Amino acid sequence: MVYKFLISGFLVFILASNKMEAQKVHLKPGFDKSEYIELLKITAHQLDTPWTNTTVPLPEKSKMAYRSKIVGLDNRWDLWMQEDSIAVISIRGTTKSQSSWMENFYAAMVPAAGTIQMSDQFQFNYHLADNPKASVHIGWLIGTAFLSQDILLKIDSLYHQGIKQMIILGHSQGGAIAYLLSSHIAQLQKTHQIPSDIRFKTYCSAAPRPGNLFYAYEYEKMLSDGWGYNVVNTADWVVQSPLSIQALTDFNTTNPFTNASKTISKQPFPKNWALQYAFNKMNNVSKRGNRRYEKYLGNTVGKMIQKLLPGYIAPEYVKTFDYVRVGPTIVLLADENYFKLYPDNPDKIFVHHFIGPYLYLANQLK
Repeated sequence: MVYKFLISGFLVFILASNKMEAQKVHLKPGFDKSEYIELLKITAHQLDTPWTNTTVPLPEKSKMAYRSKIVGLDNRWDLWMQEDSIAVISIRGTTKSQSSWMENFYAAMVPAAGTIQMSDQFQFNYHLADNPKASVHIGWLIGTAFLSQDILLKIDSLYHQGIKQMIILGHSQGGAIAYLLSSHIAQLQKTHQIPSDIRFKTYCSAAPRPGNLFYAYEYEKMLSDGWGYNVVNTADWVVQSPLSIQALTDFNTTNPFTNASKTISKQPFPKNWALQYAFNKMNNVSKRGNRRYEKYLGNTVGKMIQKLLPGYIAPEYVKTFDYVRVGPTIVLLADENYFKLYPDNPDKIFVHHFIGPYLYLANQLK
């Protein structure tokens, strides 16, 4: 009798558990309009970014559970918990502080894998892409490095609480860091430093371009099954930054430019002379541009960063500034009705970058 009672109780427990599991909402691949709108409301209430809009309603399904200390170059992140046990890692964007803007202007590129001495006590090992030609923005890599220390501890804590569904979110600078953080976490999962059964989904909102084409290829391959999106307002200039220069050295190894001079030399005179002159002019423009970018956006700003981060040792920069748009992209098309509400205004350069315009356009999506 007792045996039958125990069996019956066990079956009831199993059925109840299965029912609860069936009712539990899980993260799904693919862009979700309502999910993104909820995340925009989370971003709007970080309260200390230049594009904060306190008129945006509070998130409906999320509550803030944790706010980190300020680290690195005025970087911070919030943890929000949703009703369906999904954790949202919300990365703060640019603030009004000098150090936060220095992070943006520190736009030299470094390899997408390596080791950097971030401070006297912190050496950051990272592997964001396999291709040796893949390069990323050094400023946002610094932000990623400092934030990841605390974020990884929280991920471990959440996992031991049974939470295995997490969204990585960032708007503007936060979106740029969200790219690199997602790549960093993916590699840690690949090398079994983070449990492989945690499901991450990434939303980079209004994000500037974080790296070059070879980084983009691997990031997009990683998220090709619908687990990450880049959301852009077509009127927003921030998503077009940083400034980019494509040089002949940015092409794949097999290309028509590597041996161009040899091919040109086989042409009859004076055709060969004219072609070589034109080729040199075009090639030298990009080389000169890259040198100037590295001088000012690498070496000069790097010295300022070293004053802000004692012990930071600037790495060797890659000779490229070929920034491209990264990630599966959701386009928020600014149309005639949009510009009636948010007209261009040279005195308000962030008019199209704020949460309000993004929220308006997101609501127009079908």
